[in-house]
Amino acid sequence: MPPPPGTPPIKTQKRGATILPNFVGLRFSVHNGKTYHDVFITEEMVGRKLGEYVPTRKRFSYKMSKNK
Repeated sequence: MPPPPGTPPIKTQKRGATILPNFVGLRFSVHNGKTYHDVFITEEMVGRKLGEYVPTRKRFSYKMSKNK
């Protein structure tokens, strides 16, 4: 049974927690080391870890400097 609408997400810092079948339909806020990111659990995610769906690093790109 899905939670009622307007239910706040479950905050967690346990990135290594395994997603169980009874988590399907719930919304988790997973900590990435700086902020919390919302993750909605679906059937395909069962058996995986919560941390797989929240990146811990931002993308890096080289930028041209003015001195070159």
